[in-house]
Amino acid sequence: MGHIRKPIYKGKPMDITSMAIIPLLLGSLGLFGLYRLLQRLRTRAYLQDAVVVITGATSGLGKECAKVFHAAGSRLVLCGRDKERLQDVVRELASMAKKTNKTHKPHTVTFDLSDTEAVASAVGEILKCVGHVDILINNAGISYRGTILDTEVDVDRMVMETNYFGPVALTKALLPSMIKKRSGHIVVVSSVQGRISIPFRSAYAASKHATQAFFDCLRAEVQQYEIEVTVVCPGYIQTNLSLNAVTANGSRYGVMDKNTAEGRTPEDVAKVVLKAVGEKKKEVLIAGLMPTLAVYLRTLIPKLFFTLMAARAKKERKIKDS
Repeated sequence: MGHIRKPIYKGKPMDITSMAIIPLLLGSLGLFGLYRLLQRLRTRAYLQDAVVVITGATSGLGKECAKVFHAAGSRLVLCGRDKERLQDVVRELASMAKKTNKTHKPHTVTFDLSDTEAVASAVGEILKCVGHVDILINNAGISYRGTILDTEVDVDRMVMETNYFGPVALTKALLPSMIKKRSGHIVVVSSVQGRISIPFRSAYAASKHATQAFFDCLRAEVQQYEIEVTVVCPGYIQTNLSLNAVTANGSRYGVMDKNTAEGRTPEDVAKVVLKAVGEKKKEVLIAGLMPTLAVYLRTLIPKLFFTLMAARAKKERKIKDS
């Protein structure tokens, strides 16, 4: 009998483990894709025809939120202090409307968020227009630049009225109707400075810390009524926030800060807000690497954080004095 030669295999044969991993990976990717698809469908259903109130809707992030929620098919109530600018936004939304998507003509309500009596009156007008509110987006706000030593207490109060008491008053006025129907979603645009404080922003950081604390408490208290609360904490955004900031004596700052000019676009942040609302997230931090690290540093190594902030204050003071 001749010698039977065994076949020669080039390379390493695939073992059973490797053969099992590939179908598992493909299955996992398929499940993840299905999960994302279901998530998008849930978000679309959640936002379509939902009544969404947006404050500070005339410009910046508020205006961009109006665009993305309008495109998602929500019924908007746009709020701001300038009636003509609100109408400009309505006209812009009408020109952007796609025939393939079901959209609604927005309502507008003009009032000053820092005036608590005006807030109560505005809520009556909102409910009269649309009957109920599904989602409230507290976006309006004002920034501040100055030293604590030079800042008048009236300026601290003014910043708190707009950034804290305004959203609180509006939320409290709409809350009973949400509790009655046992549904609703309250969103507040806070800031990274609601998590950390940086020099020469005392009034702004204080107002945002207060906002963060209030809405964290609210989230816990209204969970029993199936009401969602989302706190959005963005870093620098390319808006006119620094231009319109108030200074120590209450005058307009009028300067576009470098960090603001290099921040995220309001369009990008608005998309993140839409996604966070659709997915009912409790909180979302929208910031670059350094601000995000600062948030964790403040919690984990506070002594180092305080040292870095003192160094920053010294550097900024030197630049200002030069």
